[in-house]
Amino acid sequence: MIPAVDTITVTPPRPKPFRILVSDDQADVLEAMRLLLKGQGWQSVTVESPKALLHAARTGSFDLILADLNYTRDTTSGEEGLDLLASLEAQGNNTPVIVMTAWGNVDLAVEAMRRGACDFIQKPWDNDRVVASIRKQADSERRRRSELEIAANVQQQLFPHNLRRLETVDYAGECVAAREVGGDYYDFLEVAEHTLGFVLADVSGKGVPAALLMANLQACFRSQPPGALLRPAEALVTVNRHFFASTAAERFATLFFGIYDDRTHRLRYVNCGHCAPLLLRASGEMEHLYPTATMLGAFAQWSCVEAETELRSGDCLTIYSDGVTEAGTESGEEFGEQRLDAALRAHKWSQAAALVRSVVDAVSEFSGGSRDDDVTVVALRGM
Repeated sequence: MIPAVDTITVTPPRPKPFRILVSDDQADVLEAMRLLLKGQGWQSVTVESPKALLHAARTGSFDLILADLNYTRDTTSGEEGLDLLASLEAQGNNTPVIVMTAWGNVDLAVEAMRRGACDFIQKPWDNDRVVASIRKQADSERRRRSELEIAANVQQQLFPHNLRRLETVDYAGECVAAREVGGDYYDFLEVAEHTLGFVLADVSGKGVPAALLMANLQACFRSQPPGALLRPAEALVTVNRHFFASTAAERFATLFFGIYDDRTHRLRYVNCGHCAPLLLRASGEMEHLYPTATMLGAFAQWSCVEAETELRSGDCLTIYSDGVTEAGTESGEEFGEQRLDAALRAHKWSQAAALVRSVVDAVSEFSGGSRDDDVTVVALRGM
């Protein structure tokens, strides 16, 4: 068999502008801060209330938040500003926060820093002091971005790039992380001459912690002898044992693992609590490959059941992470399985790579380009 070699073009990313979210209930303060930040080449978005700040922080991407501690509810105690810090933490905000407070409220600023703020600015402010505080955070963010870009490049190399060509199936996969790095994992494993192993997993959590667990899970699979993977249920018991031993109790992964035989068209699989893959038959009938086991890594004593189906000419199997169907949740409406079904039917005769790309594009268009979770799609199409 002649291996199919993918050509990968890497375009260096453009440096992202440093974006700052500014919140104050006084319009003149917001305008003065906007002009100061613009003069330094920084982008700013201004809001006038804690509610607006929480919405902007939840739906937008910022490198720093400048938040006043005193709003209309109480202009002296700063309680509303302190509540705001707690609300930002509750909604999972990781963006550093600099608080602004009036002269004489140093104790309040110290309390804000105890609750998570990284610095404080006294009003009326000194421009040089403001710029110095922000530049300190910008330099730190620049270093963090550089480290994350390296991590993202490393993670991309963990995904399969050179795919072995099989006679009866066309296959492809793609992962788009919500952040620089993510916790979704897919792989194609060379098990035997006529056999393809494939896996798609969604590790709990987001960002760097999830990415580390994703790499650990990949190592668990790739360290298995190829012959062991021919027995999915037995192989997963071993993978679960290693994954459980190396993760915290609250960490786990949902996972779909399958073995396809190029000679018999038979597909044996185990679904570990994962979204049920969609098997669109050439006839137009849609089948679901429902879970046959609980999630991976949650229990030391764990077992699974293996199931089997057939992938005939014209059939298309699509495995996906919940970042596909749950895209758009933050705006009140999910992409959902119905839209996924429609996207698959519209491209059922496309090559696997084109079908995967069409689903990723449909999700991105639906969510307006914003992502709260990783989006991963793997497709196998019978030829």
